[in-house]
Amino acid sequence: MESRNLRKERVGVVSSNKMEKSVTVTVKWKEKHPIYGKFVNKTKKYHAHDEKNECNVGDTVRLMETRPLSKTKRWRVVEIIERAK
Repeated sequence: MESRNLRKERVGVVSSNKMEKSVTVTVKWKEKHPIYGKFVNKTKKYHAHDEKNECNVGDTVRLMETRPLSKTKRWRVVEIIERAK
């Protein structure tokens, strides 16, 4: 049987859920500056597929890489880790 490559996963916070079956997720991480050694905050936004429209703004979610679903969507929501308070 043929085995699949591992898919990338990210954890981030939902910043927008105004689209149908889609959410915008902001992923934050820290990266060390190559010369000065200071840790710099980095952010990136991903458009992700949310099949059941159950994500709300502020939810912490896990994303998984998938085939292209539209012009900008290449990720899908696997699980909601924590609901917004």
